[in-house]
Amino acid sequence: MNKLNSNLFKYQTRVGRKERESLLSQNSFVIWFTGLSASGKSSVGNNLEYNLHKMGYLTFMLDGDNVRYGLNMDLGFSDKDRKENIRRIAHVSKLLMDAGIIVIVTFISPFKEDRNFVRQLVETQNFVEIFVDCPLDVCMSRDKKGLYQKAIKKEISDFTGISSPYEKPDNPEIKIDTGKMGVEEATSYILEYLFNKNLIKKDIRK
Repeated sequence: MNKLNSNLFKYQTRVGRKERESLLSQNSFVIWFTGLSASGKSSVGNNLEYNLHKMGYLTFMLDGDNVRYGLNMDLGFSDKDRKENIRRIAHVSKLLMDAGIIVIVTFISPFKEDRNFVRQLVETQNFVEIFVDCPLDVCMSRDKKGLYQKAIKKEISDFTGISSPYEKPDNPEIKIDTGKMGVEEATSYILEYLFNKNLIKKDIRK
C-alpha cells in the first residue's frame, strides 16, 4: 500500500467528464478487446477507431505492444506483471474516459479477475468487453512474428495459450469469431451494437 495514502485527497476540478462530453458532443466509454495473441484484437480495434474517427468521434486506442514500449516497459509477462500491466492501463483508460474520449483497448488481458477490476473501476455502464474468439490454430497460422513457435520450443516463457492460461469471458457484451468473421464485418457488428445501446449516433456531425 502507498504510505502516502493517508495524506492524499482527491481534488475536484470545476470541469468534469460531463462538461467534456458536452463539449465534444459524445458519450465517453471504454471498449475493451480481449483474446489470444494474433486473434485480431488490434486489427479490429484499429479499424473500429478509424470508422469512429470518420464519423466525427474523438477516440484513443491503447494497444498492448505499444504501451509496453513506454509506460509498461519495466514489466515482463509473469502473472504478477500481467496483473500490474492491466492495473495501469485500467487507470489510464479511466483518465481518458474522464477526458470525454472513447477509449479502445486491445490487450490479451487473459485473467477474468483483472478484466473485472477494469469493469468495476470504469463502471459497467461505461465498459464494453469484446471477446475476440479465435481458434488457437488460426491464431498460430496468422502469427507473423513466430511467437507461438518460440513458445512451443520454450524459447519464450509465460506465453498465453501455450504455457500460460487464457480465461475466456463468461458474459462479454460482444463476442466476435475472427476465425470466421473478417475485420470489416466484425467492425460493422460492433458499431451496430454501439448504435443499439445509444452509445454512439450514426454521425455526430449531422
